[in-house]
Amino acid sequence: MSTVSVTVNGTRRTFVCEDRTLLVYAIRDNLDLKGTRVGCMNGDCGACTIKLDGQAVKSCLLLAASADGAEIVTLEGIAPPGQLSPLQKAMWEEDAFQCGFCVAGALFAAQELLDTHDDPDEEDIRKALIGNLCRCTGYEYMVEAVKSVARARRQGGTCDSSVD
Repeated sequence: MSTVSVTVNGTRRTFVCEDRTLLVYAIRDNLDLKGTRVGCMNGDCGACTIKLDGQAVKSCLLLAASADGAEIVTLEGIAPPGQLSPLQKAMWEEDAFQCGFCVAGALFAAQELLDTHDDPDEEDIRKALIGNLCRCTGYEYMVEAVKSVARARRQGGTCDSSVD
């Protein structure tokens, strides 16, 4: 058994799990954060994506014990409660998600792109999303949402991020 202490979405949390527990299961079962999904279990679909010490990672590929001392951001921690980040708001406005299974992976991948590229073109956006499997939308609306956030940034605009 391992005792694991992590900072999750800004809050320090400690839990005990078997040494073989995957981080995706610890997040869902020990921390009760269900936005991190269990998908393919081999890193292909992106449903389990989180931010670990500032990097987007697939939590199905990591042991929970390896995250001891880490800072984790899950889907629930992207924006303050009751608010949406500009990217979340754009995804909502573009109807980018239907079933919601791919949300975490797509959001973290797109945000990482926006954080490193001021003006991503469609090819950049599609490359950023390539590690995330969406079975519902065909990615078109996701691409449009990322374009709209990049456009708003270039124009110096801000997005109202409150949830209606």
